[in-house]
Amino acid sequence: MQSFADPLSSSYARWTGLFYLGIAVAGGFSIAYVPSQIVVQGDAVATVANIVGRNGLYQLGLAADVVVMVFELFALAMLHFMFRGVSMTLSFAAAMARLSMVSVMSAMLFFHAGASLLVQSDQVMLSFTSDQRADLAGLFLEMHRAGVWIWQLFFTVHLLLLGYLVTKSGRFPVLLGYGLMIGAMGYVLDSVYAFAFPDVAWLGAFRAGLLAIVTLSEIGFALWLLIRAPKAPSLAKGAVA
Repeated sequence: MQSFADPLSSSYARWTGLFYLGIAVAGGFSIAYVPSQIVVQGDAVATVANIVGRNGLYQLGLAADVVVMVFELFALAMLHFMFRGVSMTLSFAAAMARLSMVSVMSAMLFFHAGASLLVQSDQVMLSFTSDQRADLAGLFLEMHRAGVWIWQLFFTVHLLLLGYLVTKSGRFPVLLGYGLMIGAMGYVLDSVYAFAFPDVAWLGAFRAGLLAIVTLSEIGFALWLLIRAPKAPSLAKGAVA
């Protein structure tokens, strides 16, 4: 546990980068890959058939979500202490924003579990027909998907603050910090695009570009932590409240 004792050490930075990359890998699997193989937009019956036919993959997606939750808790705590010397207030606010995101993501797991229960168990909703159960399972999955647009708002706040802290820390390339701040707006636009303007093509393209920027910046930041493992030159200089 000595590696977790000093937030300014190289080993601490490497562990933080490892957790961050773990989030990217597990999250990419559970948030992007699994739904692309299971969910058929506008066809609840086909989606239910995929849950039944590929239940192993569906359950792996749930397990990956749990891994993301655990890694997130470590990452947000370690990032908080890592940047506390830059600004105690902003570092704490960034941690709270990320914790709010994780709270929403955790609640969303109930909808995935509910959909699985509806299609796998013969002990619930016995008065419903198979089509009605499929429709309800589809509703749960849509509610889970809507949760994504909600946690993205909290994640935007986190990335804006984290990007600022990165630029002021003196430990990382400022380009990574600016990439986090600029690209973070892609998450807001993604939620706006999904909820309010799904037919506006230019908005969809613009938000995709920003999401590409923030993804590259996050991966670059994680790799910098993992490979370069920068030590902090000084804790006191340039600190802001």
